Parts: sequence; structure tokens; C-alpha cells
Amino acid sequence: MSAGKTASAVIVGTLAAATVLGLYMVLTGDGQYFDVGNFLLSISPYAWATLGISLCIGLSVVGAGWGIYTIGAAILGAGVKVPRVRTKNLLSIVLCEAVAIYGIILAIVYSQKLGGAVAYEGFTRADYYTGYAVFFAGLSAGFTNLVCGISVGVAGSGTALADAHDATLFVKTLVIQIFASAIGLFGLIVGLLQGGQARAFGEA
Repeated sequence: MSAGKTASAVIVGTLAAATVLGLYMVLTGDGQYFDVGNFLLSISPYAWATLGISLCIGLSVVGAGWGIYTIGAAILGAGVKVPRVRTKNLLSIVLCEAVAIYGIILAIVYSQKLGGAVAYEGFTRADYYTGYAVFFAGLSAGFTNLVCGISVGVAGSGTALADAHDATLFVKTLVIQIFASAIGLFGLIVGLLQGGQARAFGEA
């Protein structure tokens, strides 16, 4: 199954599960509990922040691994017939690894906001803002890096195969791959902007 079909299946499955759950709660008389605001407030903002950090680094590493897997298979396949492609196409692996590094950088920045956490009853409005800001920043940056890793992997795979066919195509196809890797840098910047105004937990 391709990456696009997998992503579509996940989205459709999530929407279907939410629809079934909502209909069940409405039809059984518990529709008032199908409330997004109530759900957000019933969970500790500290938990939202840690979940955002986990998603940021986890999705970034998955994207990097997926890209390395795609590029590695192409390099090994092309390297059987044309051994010269094995060395210079390792640059594609480095570009994929940078995606995971973006996630690690953001996770370190966000983890600085977890210091000074207080008891569940003591959370302020600023703490709730911090929790949601870090969660959604980590989610957006993680998904951006996931897509970036996949796109770099596909472009790197094409670069390896094109290089095996004609050595003059390496630089031309590498430019496309560099533009694909820039998506992760954009995700890093957006993630920093989203979580930049959030204070550390417990700060007045």
C-alpha cells in the first residue's frame, strides 16, 4: 500500500470512528458529553504538552526512517549494477536524518517548558495555554517532518536511480531533493512560532 493510500485510510478510519462514537453518544442520551471543550479541559495540560513533545519527536523519527528505508532500497538496488552510486547518494540519507534532528531540536525546546509543573488542581489559564500550544505545535511539526521524510525519501530514490542511469542527472535531481528537505525546516520554524509565546508550567 502506498503512502497516500495509507494516509487516506488513517484519516477515513479516524473520521468514521469519531462519527460512530458521536452517534452512539447522541442516540443513548449522552450527547452532552460529546463535547470537545469538555474533553480538552478534563485532561491535564501537562499531559497535552508531553503528548505534543512525544508526537513531535516520534513522527519526525518515523519520517526520517521511512525516507532512509526508501532511499536505501534504491541505492542498494542500483548499486548492484552501478557501484559508483553508493557513495555520493549517501547525501540523500543525510538529508533524511536531518528531519529527525529537527524533531529532536523542537522536543528539547518544548521540554524546557515542562519545568515547575504543579498539581492538577493548581493549573492556571497560562498553564492550559502552554499545554495546548506545545501539543499543537508538536503535532504540526511532527506531521510536517513525517511528510518531509517521505518526500525526501521518494526524491532520493529517484536521484539514485537517475544517477545510475546517467551520472549527469545527479546534481539536477539533487536540487529537487533539497527543496523537499526544506519542508522540514519550514515545520521547525512554524513549530517554534507556535510554541514560542507559551510560558513554562508554574510561571506566573
